[in-house]
Amino acid sequence: MNMKKIGLTALAGSLVASTAIAGELSISGGAILSYKAFDGSNDATDNPNKIAMDQELTAAGSAELDNGMTVSLSHALTSTGSGSATSSITLDMGDMGTIAYSDASIGGGLNALDDITPTAWEEVTDGVAGEVQAGMANGSGFAYSNSVAGAALSIQYSENFTATGTDGTQTTAAAANGLGTSYSVGVTYPVADTGLTIYGGIGTEGQADTTEIDHDTIGVKYAMGAFTVGYQVNNEDNSAANNAVAADEDLETEIFGLSFSVNDDLSISYGNHKTSSTATGALDQEIDGVSIAYSMGGMTLSVYNHDGENISNVAGTSEGTEISLAFAF
Repeated sequence: MNMKKIGLTALAGSLVASTAIAGELSISGGAILSYKAFDGSNDATDNPNKIAMDQELTAAGSAELDNGMTVSLSHALTSTGSGSATSSITLDMGDMGTIAYSDASIGGGLNALDDITPTAWEEVTDGVAGEVQAGMANGSGFAYSNSVAGAALSIQYSENFTATGTDGTQTTAAAANGLGTSYSVGVTYPVADTGLTIYGGIGTEGQADTTEIDHDTIGVKYAMGAFTVGYQVNNEDNSAANNAVAADEDLETEIFGLSFSVNDDLSISYGNHKTSSTATGALDQEIDGVSIAYSMGGMTLSVYNHDGENISNVAGTSEGTEISLAFAF
C-alpha cells in the first residue's frame, strides 16, 4: 500500500566518496489482524485482550550511482510513525556482490540459516515463551552476499550485537572495552535440478566477558512434488571453562520439518525442535507444532499451534496459538 513519497538526499559516504544521491522514499504498509493465546507454566500471564492489529510502516527507496551500482535505503518505522525502529542501507555492486549495514537486525551469515526447514508460516519455536536453541544471534552489523560456483554465500560481521536476538540464544551487550566481535559465514547450495539443497556454515560470537561461542550448522532440504522435507543440526560450543553452568552451557539443536502444498493457495506443515544442554541436570527441551496458510487474492489467513516442554532445558511448558489475517494492497 503506497501512501506517499518523500523527497530524500543521501550521502553515500565512504562507499562512494563525495557522491550525493537525490531520490525518493516510498512509504508502504499492510493490514494484519491477529489473535494470540498462550498457555503453560512458563506463560505467567495470558493477555485477556487476545485480538490486536499490527502496526507496520516501512519507508524505502533506491538510487543508481554513476558507476552502475545501486544504493537502497530502508527504515522500519515505529507504530506512531515518529521514528525508526530498524534502518538499513544496501550497496548492490552487481557481479561483485551486495553489502548491507543494519543498525538493529542485519541477519546474514549463520543467522540467516537458523532454521531452514520448510514451514507453511512461522518457525515452530514462535510463540513459545523462554525457549532456547543453538543458533547465531542477531543485531547491528554488516552482511555481504554473492553467488560463487552456483552456491549462495553470506558473510556477517558485527563489532557488538547491540540488539536482542530473536532465536533465544545469549546475545552480547555493547562493551566499552570493545569485546564481543562476532562473525559468521553461511553457504546455500542447490544440487542441480534434483530438488536437494544443502546448507552449512560456521561462526564465532564474542562475549563481553572475553569468552566466545563457536557456532556451526549443517542442513538439507528436499522438495519432491507437493512435499518438502528438511533436517538440520545446530551447535554452540562455549569457550567458558565450566560448561556445566547454565550461563556457559554448550547447546545442540536438532530440527525437522515437513510441509505439503495442497494446492497453489493452501499449505500445511509440521515441525519439531530438540535442544540439549551440557548444564548439570539439564533436561532436553522439545517443541513441536503445526501451521497452516491459505491465500485468496490479496488476503492470507495463517494459523499455528506450537507446544513445548522442558523449556530452557528445565521443567516447564509453554504453548502458543496464533491466527493471523493479513491484507495486501
